[in-house]
Amino acid sequence: MTRLLPYPLLAASLVLMWLLLNGFSLGHLILGVAIAAVATRIMAALEPEKPRVRRWGAIVRLFGLVFVDIIRSNIAVGRIVLRGRPERTGFVAIPLTVRDRTALAVLACVLTATPGTAWVEYRSRTGTLLLHVLDLENEQDWIDLIKKRYEPRLMEIFE
Repeated sequence: MTRLLPYPLLAASLVLMWLLLNGFSLGHLILGVAIAAVATRIMAALEPEKPRVRRWGAIVRLFGLVFVDIIRSNIAVGRIVLRGRPERTGFVAIPLTVRDRTALAVLACVLTATPGTAWVEYRSRTGTLLLHVLDLENEQDWIDLIKKRYEPRLMEIFE
């Protein structure tokens, strides 16, 4: 099974997403299965490292924290939109301690999914993240947020 379909969960997710986006028909089902099969073979050719999760309970706590932060950010961005325009947008360079690739990918997803922020660049040599913030009042507040709120939890989960 793993030889034919190296990532069955990925394949099932791709087929489901294909059908949700295009509607169910026999033709779309066949096309979705074909796309999923090719995509999982390509993924296998990339030989990604299998992430090692150290503490599963910390994932639930991180998810709850991110959920609350996304709600707060939605409200803050809504206020900015209603107010007109942000007072000051900008970039913040944040030195990161976390080096695990999966943890960095999760952090990128979290920051980009949070309204008002966008992961711009990561420099692996220096471990520096460049983050764009829609309403940048104090750079140190953003550095503290990442360093004290997200990074320790990601390190607990992956390192």
